[in-house]
Amino acid sequence: MSSSGPVLPQGAGYGVGIGLFFSAFMLLITAVQARYTGFSPKNSEEFNSASRSVKPGLIASGIVSAWTWAATLLQSSAVAYEYGISGPWWYGAGATVQILLFAQLAAKLKLNAPHAHTWLEIVATRWGRTAHLVFMFFGLATNIIVSSMLILGGSATVNALTGMNTLAACFLIPVGVAIYVVVGGMRATLLCDYTHTSVLFAIIFVFIFTAYATSSEIGSVRQMHALLTKAAAEAPVSGNAHGSYLTMRSKNGLIFGVINVIGNFATVFQDQAYWQRAIASRPATCVKAYLLGGLAWFAIPFMFSTTLGLSAVALRGSPNMMTLTAADVSAGLPASAAAAALLGKSGAAALLIVLFLAVTSATSAELIAVSAILTYDVYKKYINPKATEDQILRVSHAMVVLFAIVMGFLGLIFYYIGISMGWLYDFMGVVLGSAVVPIALCVTWKRANKWGCIGGAVTGFCCGVIAWLVTTSTLNSSSINVTTSGGNYEMLSGNLASIGVGGIVACTTSLIWPDDFNFDITRAINTPTASNEADSEKATADTNRRSEDGVDEKKRSPSDISVEPVLSSDAAAAEEAHELDPVALRKAFRLAARSSVGLTLIMLIIIPLPLFFAQTIYGVRGLYAWVVIGMIWAFCSAIAVVLYPLFESRAALGMIGRGMLKDIFAKGSGKYVHPVPSKHQRA
Repeated sequence: MSSSGPVLPQGAGYGVGIGLFFSAFMLLITAVQARYTGFSPKNSEEFNSASRSVKPGLIASGIVSAWTWAATLLQSSAVAYEYGISGPWWYGAGATVQILLFAQLAAKLKLNAPHAHTWLEIVATRWGRTAHLVFMFFGLATNIIVSSMLILGGSATVNALTGMNTLAACFLIPVGVAIYVVVGGMRATLLCDYTHTSVLFAIIFVFIFTAYATSSEIGSVRQMHALLTKAAAEAPVSGNAHGSYLTMRSKNGLIFGVINVIGNFATVFQDQAYWQRAIASRPATCVKAYLLGGLAWFAIPFMFSTTLGLSAVALRGSPNMMTLTAADVSAGLPASAAAAALLGKSGAAALLIVLFLAVTSATSAELIAVSAILTYDVYKKYINPKATEDQILRVSHAMVVLFAIVMGFLGLIFYYIGISMGWLYDFMGVVLGSAVVPIALCVTWKRANKWGCIGGAVTGFCCGVIAWLVTTSTLNSSSINVTTSGGNYEMLSGNLASIGVGGIVACTTSLIWPDDFNFDITRAINTPTASNEADSEKATADTNRRSEDGVDEKKRSPSDISVEPVLSSDAAAAEEAHELDPVALRKAFRLAARSSVGLTLIMLIIIPLPLFFAQTIYGVRGLYAWVVIGMIWAFCSAIAVVLYPLFESRAALGMIGRGMLKDIFAKGSGKYVHPVPSKHQRA
């Protein structure tokens, strides 16, 4: 990035990169949760799946946060900078529909494998070892590519804003996150997600109101329109109607939209992080959580890029605006340049904070996801099938630390070979897209053919890579390198071939040679047994005999102990049966199918395509409508994923508050204790 130097001091980069303050804050929250509620991350089920008890608001907030990568903020602004207003729409809509459609898989997961820890457990139980290993490759490849994008985008922006060494950033970011993930597990990850989402919306609103209301250089929608019109006159946008930034008629924007849709199907349907949230969610509300989270997420890339991406164009040539090269745009730096131009050091600091939170939140999701796969699908399945609770927990912790180190090396490798976040973002569908349809069929369709789905995934992968390389060679005089292979048409051909061939082979073979699978087999995965329940009761009794401060909890007066009503075994079983009622879950699936398909058609066809073919250049009123609708959507999203989780958790927050007050005024009496069911309850 051409500039007089970094906007912020290098110490700010190291301070954010290490993130010890944030890690300490999350450790404090985890300690509060362990003391004043019934959930302790010392249990493997709680560590990996938050005891499958999380309410929809917090799950929705977690979905928003986990789907807000560095690319969400940086790449969305880069495509707005390149293609104008079509970029924000195609980025937002093209990555929202996958979350909406995943609601169907979440409903089927709760119906067909309610006790699974990973989606790969379902594959292994249904199709055996070969399928398990093949799809594990795609699952881990997804986590590797997503993690690499997180580290590359985060380290590039931290370096641009502060001058911090890029290689140091590659390692310090994941290691700092690993600290609180190891201690707090899945629930700490979700609480981190909520914190990030809250701060993210606050900072987005700061940028919105600065750009469109208070900035001395822009300050209004009318001025933004005038500056974008001037920029198009000086340097028309190739492929856009009349070269304008103010049109949905953008050929390259549409191509990016197709690439975006395909690539993000792969990174949602194959990423354990999204399955993990479905697993952690209460069965009765998982569909609601995914629909709510998907709709809320759309506002983030849409308004962030409509603000900073377009501001980077409008301020081009301004003395406060850094000069952006093609490499800078590919690295996702228009957002940081615009933030610094609009608000100076405070804008750069705000972007640095929101980027750090986006990277750490998504990184924590990837760490816990990969830990679950390596623990349950590698260690427990192939190394130690009779692993105890303590062994599983220790391995889960070790895998979090291991993958944090691996993430650092991944960022270093891609940095040295010259691959940027933008290149990886377009490429992910080429290698991952082929497994999307087979995985969806495995969980939802009893007639899915085993070998057809395995063959579709492998064949689609090969065809995607071949189509990408052949197109690159054909369009670039047989020259294949990072620069030539990253073009729109090259990536488009690979993405289409991968997901298309994989889907066609899987569906065709399943229709010709259908299986007739009984999902009762997958419903039995990890089903609690009588011995499990006995062990759980023993662990609860042991917990009651001890406290963190060494006080015998049983000697306390019942009025001094923070407790919640505990169900007997029969009552707990009845509640679980109610939650997993097949009729209710099938109804939830139908709701998910109707809602997600309808919203997908609206976002990808009904709204954008008529606007594309109309070739309209928006005037001031059109841009006003665009910005105001986006702002209203952003406000509604903030209410849904910031305020609503607080409302639905009011009882738990009250219990924590009462426990803290007891500790303050009667030291040691506020700790939560699991009451042991009476003899007649256990009988």
